Amino acid sequence: METALTKLTGVRHPVVQTGMGWVAGPRLVSASANAGALGILASATMTPEQLKSAVREVKSRTDAPFGVNLRADAGDARDRVRVLIDEGVKVASFALAPSRDLFAELKDAGVVVIPSVGARRHAEKVAAWGADAVLVQGGEGGGHTGQVATTVLLPEVVDAVGIPVIAAGGFYDGRGLVAALAYGAAGIAMGTRFLLTSDSTVPEAVKARYLAASVKDVTVTTAVDGLPHRMLRTDLVGSLEKAGRTKALARAVRHAAGFRKISGLSWARMIRDGLATKHGKDLTWSQVLLAANTPMLLRAAMVEGRTDLGVMASGQVAGLIGDLPSCEELITRVMAEAHSALEELRALRTLPTPG
Repeated sequence: METALTKLTGVRHPVVQTGMGWVAGPRLVSASANAGALGILASATMTPEQLKSAVREVKSRTDAPFGVNLRADAGDARDRVRVLIDEGVKVASFALAPSRDLFAELKDAGVVVIPSVGARRHAEKVAAWGADAVLVQGGEGGGHTGQVATTVLLPEVVDAVGIPVIAAGGFYDGRGLVAALAYGAAGIAMGTRFLLTSDSTVPEAVKARYLAASVKDVTVTTAVDGLPHRMLRTDLVGSLEKAGRTKALARAVRHAAGFRKISGLSWARMIRDGLATKHGKDLTWSQVLLAANTPMLLRAAMVEGRTDLGVMASGQVAGLIGDLPSCEELITRVMAEAHSALEELRALRTLPTPG
């Protein structure tokens, strides 16, 4: 199935595996790429040297195109961009719009730039800056999310920009792909669906929690870092929501110290990154620290399997997923479902007219 997304990136199928922290590592990304999707490596939890090593590992596992997701507000964003350019990465994905000079540097090097946005005005901004495509996530998506549903946000953005639009938030099968194409998208992006594959390194016990969840078990909370965050509802989430300011601040400092040790970031760098998160938002200082330690809460679950100590970012579609296929099996199924849905739609055009 050829679309503007497949032409732009060189992948076989118009499907993107999103860059989920602690989840989208070399194994999942290379499996996604080998299956014909655009695998996106998550780099926010890596140092630049770790990123370079991870990129080289992906390249050793696949010859297919893949991308890297970057935090545009990270203090070392330019160092990470240089890794992408030096290593010949095909696509740069951004959780936030990077500065114009980073845009220009990547574009000059031939890297395809695809920012992720959650509002029309942000899509218009990055399109004006020269983005090659834009990934639009509706409120159904996991992690930090907005309030506008994909079915409303997607057509709004498609009508507003003249670049390929990738739809995210609420997708897990071929029917969703066809629906997104009908809205004018060039493809879909899936996070939770790829997390729940046999190629994902997430501990099996954690995957079991996702598989057991219903749609009602997926909630949006601001208790983790002060921003709307979609995740599975757990006892930990409940306790964070009930915690007083002093307890929340103590927890934030403890977890921030742990993330500092793993990431190698200085306290000054973490404070700068926290201030970047705080910019334009009404966050308390404890929430700034919580924003800095959110990766540790995610790591506890996604790496260590501690669902009692960690949080599990999740799209609403977790309540509709019931198996753990390989990436190859998943993409084969999604594309077969999409072609079947298209055939059924074509058949409607040949039905006799009543009367």
